[in-house]
Amino acid sequence: MELYLLIIAVIGAWYWIDSISSREQAIACGRELAERWNLQLLDDTVSCSKVWFGRNSRGRMQLRRTYQFEVSARGSDRLSCELVMLGRHLQSWHIPPYLQPVPSNPLY
Repeated sequence: MELYLLIIAVIGAWYWIDSISSREQAIACGRELAERWNLQLLDDTVSCSKVWFGRNSRGRMQLRRTYQFEVSARGSDRLSCELVMLGRHLQSWHIPPYLQPVPSNPLY
């Protein structure tokens, strides 16, 4: 019985450490995506909305986590975005269409 509790504790600790590492990587990916599209990552964070199993390119099972985050194009709007991490690698992402901010002093 004690061995089972120890195994459960080790698996729980591994999952917790792996989740923290994956979340840090997701924040870095979200920040990079926001910068690439000239958006501002709001709250400088992501939240995990789904965890499931997936297979990588080698066919190995890994945890597939879906993260939600928000960005802003103009500073007054919020766009809900999503990215999917397979292990610690970005698998897919979605940023909804938005209007580019208009410069306050356009040159004609």
